Amino acid sequence: METDVQNTLINRRAALKLGLSGAAMLAAGPALAQLQITVTGGNFTPMPIAVPNFNSGDPAFGAEVAQVVRNNLTGSGLFRLVDPAGYPQAVGDPNATPDFGAWRTTGADAVVMADVNNTGQLQSSLRLWDTTAGAQVTGKSYGADANSWRRIAHMASDAIYTGLTGETGYFDSRAVFVAESGPRANRVRRLAIMDQDGANIRYLTDGSQQILTPRLSPDGQLCAYMVLDGPNSSGIFILNLATGQTQSLGRFGQMSFAPRFSPDGRRLVFSVTNGAVTNIYGLDLAGGQPLQLTTGSAIDTSPSYSPDGQRLTFESDRGGRPQIYVMPAGGGGAERISYGDGSYSTPVWSPKGDLIAFTRQSGGQFSIGIMNPDGSGERILATSYHAEGPTWAPNGRVLMFFRDPGGNDGSQLYSIDIWGRNERRIPTEGFASDPAWGPLLS
Repeated sequence: METDVQNTLINRRAALKLGLSGAAMLAAGPALAQLQITVTGGNFTPMPIAVPNFNSGDPAFGAEVAQVVRNNLTGSGLFRLVDPAGYPQAVGDPNATPDFGAWRTTGADAVVMADVNNTGQLQSSLRLWDTTAGAQVTGKSYGADANSWRRIAHMASDAIYTGLTGETGYFDSRAVFVAESGPRANRVRRLAIMDQDGANIRYLTDGSQQILTPRLSPDGQLCAYMVLDGPNSSGIFILNLATGQTQSLGRFGQMSFAPRFSPDGRRLVFSVTNGAVTNIYGLDLAGGQPLQLTTGSAIDTSPSYSPDGQRLTFESDRGGRPQIYVMPAGGGGAERISYGDGSYSTPVWSPKGDLIAFTRQSGGQFSIGIMNPDGSGERILATSYHAEGPTWAPNGRVLMFFRDPGGNDGSQLYSIDIWGRNERRIPTEGFASDPAWGPLLS
């Protein structure tokens, strides 16, 4: 019996790893697509996990940290929280071996034992245990500034996620977005930043300027964005998140917009409109003039670098309607990769380089989808009246986007995994659009 139970757990943990690594395999060839959809679709069962309150000199604080961890893990869609009311102990102890027999009766395959203490700095240690094998999976110690207590919970969540999936987590990260308020005809748009789960929202601009398309640098310290100050006037700015200082990069052509950083953070690509033509330009942030990367009479926009910085994916109507193209980062030799019905826009290369996310408009509906960089393996993840602007979590396995229901209501942010499961609304204080996910902080 013991052997059977152990095999069940091993298989379940293997399934988690298979689900994640299988997605990477999917990118390698469309022949694996059917297998991947079957494995990660309705047949997938989240792993049951137990997270007792963190041991702390302040029990209420230990409970609060544990709850954020529970929310993160269940929010990923890969884990099912075992009801804390049935735990054999309410508070974890990372320095003691759990009573595995008691934990097995709860149905938990894994249990987290952790503490958190404030010694001027917040310090936490964690042990993740396999309840069936009776073995430690992960042991970690970490710290955070006393004013950033939620980071402790996010670091713990990432350690657990990595221990059980073999993949890097994404919880200790932030996203910038456009916070919207006021009537639809006269929206006030402010640049804002938040934890990946919608907590700790901080407004970075006062709404006196119309902010659009914010994008974080690879180190998460800078935010490039477009300021729209007239029907034919816009400029590109960079905000230093640590100092609050803003730098104007300039106004190029009639309109300049859709900035995005290179993977090394040294360059910025963006679009410039002159007359009826829009082309993509690159700018060395150390100085110099923008270098034109596309030519012709089309509208080329929404450039996004591959993780190795060697290629760009972008949107162009050069074939008659907006489609996704890929070209060398220095320009030239663009190859169309999207061929489905309707039009495609806002392509974004994943941090792993294995997928490109996009917005597709067809039949009066908007969809968020992904495809391989060669255009194969297209999959639609979410469809609605208006869904747009995907951005990748730092581990390349979750997407954030915004959805606008129309009418008097405004946009809201959502997340969904690359298997099209676990769509969740991310709470914000008002309307929100155009999210851009940053890197892991830790």
